Amino acid sequence: MNPSELNLSALTLLQLLDRARGNERGSLARLISYVEQGGERSREVGRLAYPLGGKAFTIGLTGAPGSGKSTLTSALIGKLRAQRMPVAVLAIDPSSPFSGGAILGDRVRMQDHFLDPDVFIRSMATRGHLGGLALATPSAVRVLDAAGFPWVIVETVGVGQVEVEVAGAADTTVVVLNPGWGDAVQANKAGLLEIADIFVINKADRPGVENARRDLEQMLDLSTLGDWRPPILATVGDRGDGVLELLAEIEAHRDFLTSSGLLVQRRAERLDEELRKIVLAQLTDRAERIWQGPEVRALRDGLAERTIDPWAAADHIVAAVVAASV
Repeated sequence: MNPSELNLSALTLLQLLDRARGNERGSLARLISYVEQGGERSREVGRLAYPLGGKAFTIGLTGAPGSGKSTLTSALIGKLRAQRMPVAVLAIDPSSPFSGGAILGDRVRMQDHFLDPDVFIRSMATRGHLGGLALATPSAVRVLDAAGFPWVIVETVGVGQVEVEVAGAADTTVVVLNPGWGDAVQANKAGLLEIADIFVINKADRPGVENARRDLEQMLDLSTLGDWRPPILATVGDRGDGVLELLAEIEAHRDFLTSSGLLVQRRAERLDEELRKIVLAQLTDRAERIWQGPEVRALRDGLAERTIDPWAAADHIVAAVVAASV
């Protein structure tokens, strides 16, 4: 992309961002799509949105499939809207094997809020963003922040490494479990205990709530905690039971982070980690391009003939990556 094309693109994106900040949902949706797709346009969106952000409070909501996260998210939206708070939701879905797009089941469950102009709901899956969801998600949150949403909920599907990483990059992370023996153990195995600021036992109208609570309390007793001990709440998302209490705990955690200075510290640490991932992703991308070149083929031949060792070959490749970056 030459400078004139970049300037034209930046001007167009700036117009989109201005319209998104004026509550035009179509422009906001297009900006999020650009972030998903990656490339130069995604970088330009991030560059324009970055200085306008820093105000939104983000909630990461994660848990095993079927735990009722989407229903709980919908109920949480209702409580925030009752306080006249605009809210945006990113439902991080698996990519469709056919279209590469996001599965829309979560959005269907939140359909009660579709006509509310102060609610923006978007299912998102990476379709080419360098670095994947771990980098696309904070960029999308930054756009929503720049658009003026004071609350952003990031709901993840599943409890894999990427999902846990994405949800744990929020200001407050809510881990959703269901009654039943073994849930707390699985949460511990998945690394959810390490990222949880609040635990929610959803579908609490089923048997086993107290057993799940006891298991979690025992695991927390064995954990190294700071000044904040994650509370354990019981909810019934489809009835709205306990959701107001959940919002109160989220606000209490926000107040704790603010008063202790941890909010600023956490956000600085996340930015540092994001920067590290961006650098690694760019270096990986350049290394992949160099990997197909004649120099690397010659190094491979040298390895096969044992005229060069793997570490020395790697040094040559790293030097080529560095030279390509200058």
